[in-house]
Formats: sequence, C-alpha cells, structure tokens
Amino acid sequence: MTGDEQRNRELSSPQDRYDARLQRRSSTMLQRRVIEQERASIEEALDKILADDAIAQAAARIVAARRRFVVGSAKSFSYASLLAFDLSAGLSQVTLVDGTVVRAVDVLSDVRSSDLMVAFSLRRYRRDTVEIAKAFKAAGGELVVVTDFEDAPLAAVADQCIYVATGSASYVDSPTVIVSVLHVLATLTTASAKGARRRLGERDRLNTELGLYVT
Repeated sequence: MTGDEQRNRELSSPQDRYDARLQRRSSTMLQRRVIEQERASIEEALDKILADDAIAQAAARIVAARRRFVVGSAKSFSYASLLAFDLSAGLSQVTLVDGTVVRAVDVLSDVRSSDLMVAFSLRRYRRDTVEIAKAFKAAGGELVVVTDFEDAPLAAVADQCIYVATGSASYVDSPTVIVSVLHVLATLTTASAKGARRRLGERDRLNTELGLYVT
C-alpha cells in the first residue's frame, strides 16, 4: 500500500475526508485536484485490469451459474443496479436484490449450489450486505465480491474478489474505477454467454415493438 493509499484508508468517513480535503480550497484548485486524481486512478485501474485476470475469472463464474443475484446497499446499490441491468441484456436469470420486490430472505431461503451472488461491499461497509453475502455463501452459493481492500469484511469468504481503488480528492470515495470495472465485467460476461446475441436481438425487437425509446 502506497503512502497516498494509506492516508486515504485512514480517512474513513466522509466528514474526515471533507475536513482534510475540501476546507479552505478554492473551487478552481479543488476541481483540478479532483480531475487529476480521477485521471490517475482510472489509468492505474485499467493497467491493473490488463495485468490481472480477476475480472475474467469472475465473468467465467457468472456465465457458468444457473441463477445470478446482485446485491449492494446505500451507494453500492447504484453499482449493483447498473451491473444487473447490463448483465440482464445478454443473460437470463439475473436478479437484483433490492429489498422490496426481491427480498434477501426470499433469496436465502432457496440457495442452490449452481447459484452465484455478486456483492458490492465498499467502505463504509454496510452490515446488511455483509450478512446477506455471508449467509448466501454459507448456504452453498458461489460468491463474487467487488471490494476495495484485502482485509475488507467479505474478502476472506469470497470465491472471487475484484479489488478496486476508490481514492479521490473529494469527500466521497470515487465511483469512477468501480463503474469502469463493472463495465468490463459485464462486457466479458455477455461476450462469452451462450445465447447472448439472440437475447440482445430479441430485446431490440421488443423495444421497437413497444415503442420504449425515442427514435
């Protein structure tokens, strides 16, 4: 872990990061710092993707599963929603655990060995996501975790971890690398999924027939 990464790790709450990074700085200076940090982070992340096969391995696990569940809480719910939306375009049996339409208790009461869950667990780690993912794994399902540090709560129990760097010059951790990673993950998964081309074509036909988009 580099010095910058260690300092980022120590600033564990949004208030800590606000006090350290945003006070007494002009908008121009802050904008430059945020953009420079985001640019450096995304370049580092993309280089890591090319050098590491974690995303490709996760994609293969998702394709091999019979049913796929995606979970995340608070801000991570946005990432879970995006991944579930992109995966469902090319794969069947992709379910977002949203706590309302699909409740965790319903999923956990019927876990099969061929099921897989993708869990987004990033600091500050939400207890509900951690407990749901652990229970899913204990019930015999396969677990892929998108997280930020090797000692994160779900890192030790996951079948496959994808680590993302979320350092930022802002008071919130950066979403940039996370979105880039899940974009690559969805692309690799869909590209190797049997029937994805047919499914995408049928969705296009239905979108046109139902008039869902402005032409």
